[in-house]
Amino acid sequence: MLRLNCFFQANEGKYEEALEAALALTAASRQDAGCIAYDTFESATRPDVFMICETWTDEAALQAHMEAPHFKQYVGQLEALGAMKLEQFAFPEK
Repeated sequence: MLRLNCFFQANEGKYEEALEAALALTAASRQDAGCIAYDTFESATRPDVFMICETWTDEAALQAHMEAPHFKQYVGQLEALGAMKLEQFAFPEK
């Protein structure tokens, strides 16, 4: 199982547009094969920051997600609207 946390800081005046893209990405990605969880969280302390948390069954599911048209569309929009930092964690299978 893989867990990704993507922290996003919007450029000035771009937060609402970025959040809209993140929520569309979240809705579409929840339908992808191998998606266990996909959520977007707004910061309670920073008005320009949100985080996308993803959990995938395995690397193959994550790679397929990253090739999906909705991923390329919405991540492209987000890259134009601010800065992203990605953290990835792998959990051993039981």
